[in-house]
Amino acid sequence: MFTDYTYTIIDLFPVSAGDVLVNLLVAFFCGLILSLIYRLTYRGPSYSVSFVNAIVMLTIISALIIVVIGNNLARAFGLVGAMSIIRFRTAVRDTMDMVFIFLSLGIGMAAGVGLSVVALTGSLISGMIIMALTYTNYGQARRRFHVLQLAYDDSVFDQKKIDNLFTQYARTNKLVSMKYSGNDTNMEAIYHIALKRDKYADALIAGIRKEKGISYVNVFYDEDDINPPTV
Repeated sequence: MFTDYTYTIIDLFPVSAGDVLVNLLVAFFCGLILSLIYRLTYRGPSYSVSFVNAIVMLTIISALIIVVIGNNLARAFGLVGAMSIIRFRTAVRDTMDMVFIFLSLGIGMAAGVGLSVVALTGSLISGMIIMALTYTNYGQARRRFHVLQLAYDDSVFDQKKIDNLFTQYARTNKLVSMKYSGNDTNMEAIYHIALKRDKYADALIAGIRKEKGISYVNVFYDEDDINPPTV
């Protein structure tokens, strides 16, 4: 009886409490590293404190799941079935957020099976790569385009003066759309332009505002949302 009971306990808990503690502490430390890297490199429009905390917890949870599964195939299928009832409805807005999610899972799994060196090295190396890509602006377009919105009174508007400003501050300009806004003389135009230098945006806006008939003018980066004010 005693031998059978001992075998059952060992079979249910193939690792010691110390091993579990070490694995979870390694996962926690790696999660902190990932969350810190995320805070330093995030460039998206909607920073979330809860997501930063979730990175830490996701690393620990994935490590805990791997510890529970161990080398038991039946237990693995059971956990997959149990977790399949969970539905995640939060939309991931930034692609890099998804990268950090998978990175947390992978590093947590490494910590869960006791590969502490793999988990720590993976956290540091992947973090260094992410920071290098972020701070060197790797992948950024060589020429950044802008969207210029212009509303004006067509009865007093001088297109030649606007074209001269484009020639002075922009490499290229292209009229994308034009429509009536309000009445027969109020017009709204959208241009796709490439400035000679990014700092010329303020000078271009100031120059256009000085012209007669201008209601408003806005310049956006081509990836920004365009929400024009009401005329």
